[in-house]
Amino acid sequence: MEDDSSMATLSPTSRTEIRRHGDRALTDRSELYAVLAEAPFCHLGVVRDGHPLVIPTVFAADPDGPDRGGTLYLHGSVAARSLVEAPGRDLCVTCTIVDGLVLARSGFSHSMNYRSAVVIGRGRNVDDPKEKLHALARVVDHIVPGRSATLRSPSRKELAATAVVAMPLFEASVKRRTGGPSDDAADVAAGVWAGVLPLRMTAGYPVTSHDAAAVAVPDEVARLAQSLR
Repeated sequence: MEDDSSMATLSPTSRTEIRRHGDRALTDRSELYAVLAEAPFCHLGVVRDGHPLVIPTVFAADPDGPDRGGTLYLHGSVAARSLVEAPGRDLCVTCTIVDGLVLARSGFSHSMNYRSAVVIGRGRNVDDPKEKLHALARVVDHIVPGRSATLRSPSRKELAATAVVAMPLFEASVKRRTGGPSDDAADVAAGVWAGVLPLRMTAGYPVTSHDAAAVAVPDEVARLAQSLR
């Protein structure tokens, strides 16, 4: 990762400066890495055929990656134009974690408690075989930590069918809302209930495939399921 005096802070450019509710902006770059680590998927924003397109997709972030500020990896089929055409273009990736529904005494004051990250950067095609394997392993481990080490290596056919695009984590912002409703005094005096309904992602019990009935649930899957209960 390139050494830069601004690497410890966020919003280094005007494109990622938070202008609305600036008090919710987080300036420590570690907060960006934390949101990217927890979010199960992201939304990739691209301009294709002259119009915007936003696509949900799995991803992985490597704070020590070769791009400025670290590297964000996106992967998909080589038939996916959104990825094939991404190198050399500016991309926008967003992640949002909803921590609670903020239920106020008026519809206007309803909100959510959340952590969100926005990353803007130029896409780069990952064609180096070693980096491509590294990126794909991190994508697998982003979903289930430790999973990639238990799997066979991708075949040449699979690698040829998979596109991997990298983008720098340098231009980014993180925003967070916490706390309860912000109601007008008159609405509070009306006596209507208000509060926060906490939300979190949970997991059920692993469902073994019918053709793996004799195989025990691996430790990494069991640990993830347990951590999300």
